[in-house]
Amino acid sequence: MHEYTSTARVWGLSCPGFPEEVSRARRWTRDILRGSPLAEDAELIVSELSANAILHTASGREYGSFHLAVAVSAQVVAVSVTDDGGTATAPKVEHQDQDAEHGRGLGMVSAIAHRVVVHDSDQGHTVTAELYADALRGGHPC
Repeated sequence: MHEYTSTARVWGLSCPGFPEEVSRARRWTRDILRGSPLAEDAELIVSELSANAILHTASGREYGSFHLAVAVSAQVVAVSVTDDGGTATAPKVEHQDQDAEHGRGLGMVSAIAHRVVVHDSDQGHTVTAELYADALRGGHPC
């Protein structure tokens, strides 16, 4: 492979911070990953991360938005959701009781994804979840 080329493809989508945009983000992800065995997991992750952005950050306020990126290669599907910030703390994985009504979202994402990374900046937070094509669900690469 040439050093300046890549087999990875990246798509991006910006959405206003309305609750109905979560289903749009989910459909968009499903369309990109049509035929991939990782599509269903990626769609669930996008749904959860998008909803979290709207519910817990400035993305859900008037004029707020969230941004979605999907990167696909033969080995990895990575989905990232960037919010508008506005919270004192970055998102973090918390393993809540199964009966808890809130706070289980990132824990669920981390159970589905093989790797979850949270990046903090002055403009907001980006949560990236990676799904590996050659790994068992919730495990490490084979």
